[in-house]
Amino acid sequence: MQPHPSGNPPLVYAWLTMKREMGELELIERIRSEWGAAGRGAGGAAGCGSRSLARSVALGIGDDCAILRPPRGHELLVTTDFTLEGRHFRRDLHPPESAGHRMLARGLSDLAAMGARPLAAFLSLALPGEMLATRAGRVWVERFFAGLRALADRHAVPLAGGDTAESPSDLVLADIVLIGSAPAGRALRRSGAHAGDALYVTGELGGAAAELAEMDRRAATNPAHPYKDLGAPSIPRSLRNGWESTSLSSGRINQPNLRPPRMPAPNHLTAHPQMFPQPRLAVGLALLRRRLATACIDLSDGLSTDLAHLCRESGVGAEVSSAALPIHPLAQQTHAAQAGRAGAAPTRALDLALHGGEDYELLFAAPPTARVPRSLAGVRITRIGSLVRGSSISLLDSAGRRTPLKPGGWEHFSGKHQD
Repeated sequence: MQPHPSGNPPLVYAWLTMKREMGELELIERIRSEWGAAGRGAGGAAGCGSRSLARSVALGIGDDCAILRPPRGHELLVTTDFTLEGRHFRRDLHPPESAGHRMLARGLSDLAAMGARPLAAFLSLALPGEMLATRAGRVWVERFFAGLRALADRHAVPLAGGDTAESPSDLVLADIVLIGSAPAGRALRRSGAHAGDALYVTGELGGAAAELAEMDRRAATNPAHPYKDLGAPSIPRSLRNGWESTSLSSGRINQPNLRPPRMPAPNHLTAHPQMFPQPRLAVGLALLRRRLATACIDLSDGLSTDLAHLCRESGVGAEVSSAALPIHPLAQQTHAAQAGRAGAAPTRALDLALHGGEDYELLFAAPPTARVPRSLAGVRITRIGSLVRGSSISLLDSAGRRTPLKPGGWEHFSGKHQD
């Protein structure tokens, strides 16, 4: 392989650089070859080069079913998530790498909430009929898989199978199944909390909703983005070096046999919580291993909504201190920017933290006597309140005044739609 002029290999794999159409069978074979021969004999799994992966996936892409080997004494945990264009991502807003990353991150966050370690992923992908017939469409698909692969490699998740189909519309539709494992009888649940337990969250809240609002605003003011020749927005300039995307930014895609992409470090990605949310797998594993949490849930639909889920399953109420909430800087900046624009009704940073959703942080309860550290696996841990008897959920302001905290996050079929 010839070295890349920049000294770093570019992001793309070059499996969609041919100037001709590609059919389903060729797409599947390309995916299979790029992710490695998982389960071919006793070889490595999914191209991640890990002995543990070779043990977990005995047979992967290429047969009617995958064969998994769960660790001895563990139970299997299964989660599935749709990723629908127009609902979970927008091709005019989200770079393809972001769409692929987000799809996997959502399922990994579910595993994190239960203290599970991922074993394998299964992807069903429906693409518009013309997508593989055009260079722009093939590039989009390639970049989508690059984002998926980068996050999968970071967390050692093999792609062990799935399905492909032609979408009945012009929208990209995907469903991903994640298989994880946890010691038998030990998985974290939503239902184990008690009145008197303390409430904690990881990371910061409101950043994903704030970034989405800013992405939407920029698209409205400048709809003709400079990457229209590739049919998709670029990844943020601040991340291009980490993504090794020199070839993409120039539009040149002609390097054969390229290595998989290297994802930017998590500390760089925190500035883009909407595009590249970080599943808290290491925190979930630590909570389970150290027996700190009595209940846990990931924050996908917003703190107010997901807290209600946890309280309902545990049969408790809650009191949350607004002053204690760790609000993401982007949420603070969004409020300040909107307040400075004439005619704008500024969204309070607190509202974004409570109801914004898609933060994919963990909300967990712990006994009041538990010694919960200020950080776990390098992630900030903040106490935000307590669980109480009854079923009411209240928000306490800095003066100690209580107001009901009603679920205000995302809910399908509720008539509340994200723009």
